Amino acid sequence: MRFFLDISFDGTEYSGWQRQPKDKSVQQCIEESLSVVFQQPVEIVGAGRTDAGVHASHMIAHVDLSDSTDASALKGKLNMMLPADIAINGIARVKDNAHARFDAVSRRYRYFVSLSKTPFERKYSMRLFSMPDVELMNRAARILLDVTDFTSFAKLHSDTKTNICHVSKAEWNVLSDGRLEFVIEADRFLRNMVRAIVGTLLQVGRGKIDLEQFVRIIGSKDRCSAGDSVPAAGLFLDQVKYPESVYSDSVV
Repeated sequence: MRFFLDISFDGTEYSGWQRQPKDKSVQQCIEESLSVVFQQPVEIVGAGRTDAGVHASHMIAHVDLSDSTDASALKGKLNMMLPADIAINGIARVKDNAHARFDAVSRRYRYFVSLSKTPFERKYSMRLFSMPDVELMNRAARILLDVTDFTSFAKLHSDTKTNICHVSKAEWNVLSDGRLEFVIEADRFLRNMVRAIVGTLLQVGRGKIDLEQFVRIIGSKDRCSAGDSVPAAGLFLDQVKYPESVYSDSVV
């Protein structure tokens, strides 16, 4: 039987989602806990990769388990075993051919920016010392909806076969606590793509590049022409969407 795990994690202490030869990853921690529960090696497949230090409020991974698996009991056992910075929000029975990565129709990320020194947010937002032009950044962000080739925001020398992505949402919001939030949703994301986009949009908002330059940066297909990547701490994988057809049971 195949299940989807809905996972939250604080990525501060991890090398990212994916297993690494030497460094601790979120995937490794969950697989090790599952292997203890079932007394045999268990592998999971995530909806995508997150870089070192990036967080997730809803990462999805699929896992194949025996027909007798009690999903509710498994959720409780895993949450008892996993470290405090990883949680299983729910477990859903899905069709046996459902795939956490390839069946996802969209993914959504949020990036948080703080304008004041807040000790409790230092691991979960980027600090700015002055308010950027949010309206101008939103004008630039809307341009991304018509872009397909995101090479200018892709990590150099990665093993990605294509840099084509389709962004359906990209906007900045001012939150009630004064922080800024950038929300972006797309069918797929490249390594480092969101952080590179945020860094470049902040340059727009701080008057370092104008909208015409932003368009030229996209068209150049040159990562070196875009802005620096912002720190990983402010980035959260917020949602992964699937067609209803992949599910065969309720979430527990």
